[in-house]
Amino acid sequence: MLRRVVQLSFLLTGGTLGVLFLPQLFDLFTFSSKPLINNPYVTAISGAILFFALTFFLTTPVVNFIKWMEDRLLGAPIFDLLFGTIGLIVGLSIAFLVSYWLGSSEIPVISSILPTIFFVVLGYLGFQVGFKQREELIQAVQAVKVPNQKKKDGEEAILASTHGTIYKILDTSVIIDGRVADISSTGFLEGILVVPQFVLTELQHIADSSDSLKRTKGRRGLDVLKRLQQEDGPEVLITEVDFAEVSEVDLKLVHLAKKMGGLVVTNDFNLNKVAALHGVAVLNINDLANAVKPVVIPGEEMHVVVIKDGKEQNQGIAYLDDGTMIVVEDGKFHIGNAIDVVVTSVLQTSAGRMIFAKPKNSK
Repeated sequence: MLRRVVQLSFLLTGGTLGVLFLPQLFDLFTFSSKPLINNPYVTAISGAILFFALTFFLTTPVVNFIKWMEDRLLGAPIFDLLFGTIGLIVGLSIAFLVSYWLGSSEIPVISSILPTIFFVVLGYLGFQVGFKQREELIQAVQAVKVPNQKKKDGEEAILASTHGTIYKILDTSVIIDGRVADISSTGFLEGILVVPQFVLTELQHIADSSDSLKRTKGRRGLDVLKRLQQEDGPEVLITEVDFAEVSEVDLKLVHLAKKMGGLVVTNDFNLNKVAALHGVAVLNINDLANAVKPVVIPGEEMHVVVIKDGKEQNQGIAYLDDGTMIVVEDGKFHIGNAIDVVVTSVLQTSAGRMIFAKPKNSK
């Protein structure tokens, strides 16, 4: 059906151009029958035949281009299309005003060809500006609000946050990790938990992986989401919003957080850095886990089990229940034994907290 429409469009275009331009072209040659070649029916049929011949070469590329445009438009967010359409209308309006002024020119090129070029160029630029600069346009509109309105909006935002309406967008890693469900059940995680459809798709691909470890992680993530939906805690919102022009899931999460005015919940170190560069707030589960670990001070005694050698000579390694590593001086001689140690220093690193200690009775 689409091919027929394209072919019919070529015929109509060819007939129209034939009526407009073929008489002028025929004037350049000598013909025995001037009335016949100046007949509009003859010129229309001639132009239509000429463009019909072009359909054999151009129909398939035009149909493919239309289908490509259709896929892009259907995959674009509705607000992007709305602002793109507004930009297109503005561009065409400016082109109409310019073409109206150029139409009074006696030069054929200026009066007939330039207006068409202006319509195409300004229409395209208007759509692109509206489509790609949507966030900047919204910020520009918000910037002209009166101070009282800003104050009111700020109070409403604070009130909304106290009622738990801040959007917290979950990424794939934090869902697979599972600790977010435990935090949610305690009541410390307020607001609305947002799970984008593209995160669900990635999680499903992991669950369907041929690798047994990845498959287990993916299924665990799906179980965590089911648990979040069933427990009495924050509401879980599944959103279909996507960004077709962005391929990376991390960047999609950042764009979605900016669009919804929410936070990103993750335990991915790289996503944490990317979000910070874009000015998006992040709740890092690993940072929370490190923050709630028991405070240990030098001189405190602990009872630990040395389980293996350390990197340095005669060192032993032990662990607390929360996974904190304890490096015990001369602990190599106590491997497999439970001993009392005295904390000598505590080191906080990006990977977590590390405790240095020595046996209690050592000198």
